[in-house]
Amino acid sequence: MGNSPRVSRLRVNGGPLAATPAPRGAPDGHGAAAVPPELVQLLRDELESVADEVEEEVRRQVPEYAARSADRTDRAHLRSGVVQALTLFVDHIADPRHRGESITAIYHELGRGEALEGHSLETLQSALRVGGLHAWRLLGRTTEELGLDSSVMAALGELAFRTVHEVAEAAAAGYAEGQLHSADELERRRARLLGLLLGEGPVSPEAVRDLAHGARWTVPPYVAVVVLAASPDQREEERPPAAAGALVDLESRPPRMVVPDPDGSGCFGGRAFPLSLRGRPAAIGPSVPLTEAARSLRWATRTLWLMGRGILPRQGVVRCVDHLSTLLLHSDEPMLDLLRARVLAPLDAVSEQQRGRLAETLLAWLLSGSNVPDVAARLHVHPQTVRYRLRQLEKVFGEAALHDPATRLDLILALTSAQNGEEFLNSRP
Repeated sequence: MGNSPRVSRLRVNGGPLAATPAPRGAPDGHGAAAVPPELVQLLRDELESVADEVEEEVRRQVPEYAARSADRTDRAHLRSGVVQALTLFVDHIADPRHRGESITAIYHELGRGEALEGHSLETLQSALRVGGLHAWRLLGRTTEELGLDSSVMAALGELAFRTVHEVAEAAAAGYAEGQLHSADELERRRARLLGLLLGEGPVSPEAVRDLAHGARWTVPPYVAVVVLAASPDQREEERPPAAAGALVDLESRPPRMVVPDPDGSGCFGGRAFPLSLRGRPAAIGPSVPLTEAARSLRWATRTLWLMGRGILPRQGVVRCVDHLSTLLLHSDEPMLDLLRARVLAPLDAVSEQQRGRLAETLLAWLLSGSNVPDVAARLHVHPQTVRYRLRQLEKVFGEAALHDPATRLDLILALTSAQNGEEFLNSRP
């Protein structure tokens, strides 16, 4: 604005601009009565040049806008915001009754857009404060050259304050609306990402990166899948919170979450994670590369299923990696049933009451390296009782079979799975 040639043209008889009465019916408290109408045209003519300086000042003082200056869309949004705020201010001078709905609607959309882009409301508010203050300084320079008196400056100050308040209020309302929409949209995007990672088909790293960017999720090199025991009676507020940065789907059956950096410090260690589940049983799949998350889900789901059957602990948090042999043994149930039926068939020749005792003794003997005293101590029976049972087992299976390495391995697998399932132990007196 400065030493504009328009300033001299707007002087009246060589003196300062004359104040004019306020429009009839002007709202009380806006202080526009002393503002000369000729000032309106001057400010409109200078609006673009003032917008240039205000825009530059915002970028200089608000680092976020300086960082975003390379983006064409962000530059356009900043320019539009500055021009619209200045326009609203001039419109208020021209007519204090002017409501400026179209301009405040633009700021409502600007605020909404900031929320949807994940930007801070404080950044937008900082830009409004910086821009408003700088525009006021430029206006003060012009009004000083025009020789406007203090009453006019007071009226302009009220209108400037009103303008900043209106656009800030509209932006805050738009931001709040955008946050609600953003939260829903973020959940939808994360649900799509979760579906891609845990789906049946091959996972493209490029597709993961694209979806992760839209879901504001940092792509980790490794993940683990946690599945939770279903609890349909739990109230919403009692549902366990997600681990930091996890993708969560509590609507699936079983509920599940993809946890990034599972081997990182403190992720599953200690008591924090189990406590966060509020007593809800859970199974943690193995740590795998991100694109193989479906594999971690399969093993975690299998672990939870074995927990439900009592083969693995029913309560607490169970890690797959702590029970790999059990998981491997039960990875093909029909095959395991066939193994047990074939290997343990000789026990069908004894009574049901004997079957449980002999099976328990045989497994203890195989696991203790055929050491009778160790077997007796493990079973809390006399060594002579162990020897008696072993003679019975030799008659049932044949002495050579019990010392054959391949047969011994088959017996260990069959008896261990039977013991876990309690098929034989349930028949003990």
